[in-house]
Amino acid sequence: MSESLTDIYDRRVSGGTIRDDLAQRAILPLLQDIRAALETAQPASGGLFGRLFPRKVAAPRGLYLWGGVGRGKSMLMDLFFASVGIEAKRRVHFHAFMQEIQAGMHKARQTGVDDALAPVAHEVARSVRLLCFDEMQITDITDAMVVGRLFQMLFDAGVTVVTTSNRPPDDLYKDGLNRALFLPFIALLKERMAVHALESPTDYRQDRIAGSPVYFSPSGAAARTQIDRIWEDLTGGQAAPHALTVKGRKVVLPAFHNGMARASFWELCGQPLGPADYLALADAVRLLVLEDIPRLSAQNFNEAKRFVTLVDALYEGRVRLIASAADVPEYLYNEGSGSFEFERTASRLREMQDANWGQDVPPPA
Repeated sequence: MSESLTDIYDRRVSGGTIRDDLAQRAILPLLQDIRAALETAQPASGGLFGRLFPRKVAAPRGLYLWGGVGRGKSMLMDLFFASVGIEAKRRVHFHAFMQEIQAGMHKARQTGVDDALAPVAHEVARSVRLLCFDEMQITDITDAMVVGRLFQMLFDAGVTVVTTSNRPPDDLYKDGLNRALFLPFIALLKERMAVHALESPTDYRQDRIAGSPVYFSPSGAAARTQIDRIWEDLTGGQAAPHALTVKGRKVVLPAFHNGMARASFWELCGQPLGPADYLALADAVRLLVLEDIPRLSAQNFNEAKRFVTLVDALYEGRVRLIASAADVPEYLYNEGSGSFEFERTASRLREMQDANWGQDVPPPA
């Protein structure tokens, strides 16, 4: 008999790789039940009959696990995913999965099919019985208008879904365009998945950087090496590009994983972005790594103004900041128009270096 999830968790606690957490333990029996149902259920029949008549069986009920960043949601899902004794399973970042779906639909349209989603959903359901999504978050209307039918097809075909999210289902696509059309998807999630909050009081991600520098100057090879080490520890090397949709525009984050983003100064402040873009960024991430902040002056006045706006958005959003810069905050902008106003920004950059920054308020709902 294989180890239960609780046994695996206990072993990791004993080995010192994770810390015992009662809120995490409460989720283990839920995941164990899903694992048992998947391992004992009969897979869909193959052969000609299976190809002509796609399976339409009741999938074991999945799990929608939500809560604040750094509480261990992804760790629990990884533990579950690795232990499930079936081959037809896949773990993928939700944003990357939806990009695959959109690309598949685009390809299907070239064949002239009436419903471009149907063959794409069928292919997914043919290859997996378990889908594990990290960080379900829906900000793009094109995803919002597709995801309900997609999940209905997957559930009807016998696919079980386990997902993590920073938001409860009712807050998905909050304030999005034509959200009324999206609401049936929320009802579907509640019907086909158990919804549980991971209410741990501890942000383990904050623990990982507590006591470590979060502002490196001067920027350069040494700073990048240290930031690389922190980023690898936080993400496990699983980051991927991520696009935010703001008023119909795409704001691309070059590297993103589980509420954390990494970009250079020029990627965020060298582009024609405005307050709405930075507010959307601060809403979407809880930790930002911003690299290679230069000295600021009249020579890069527009970029400097954007940087001030970005810092204000991060500050108000209580976003954790890890940065590398040409100099300490007080000497980044000490000449030219705007240098006096920058004193407030420098003060905020100093305050945001505090080890407890961002811990005094819960993540956004």
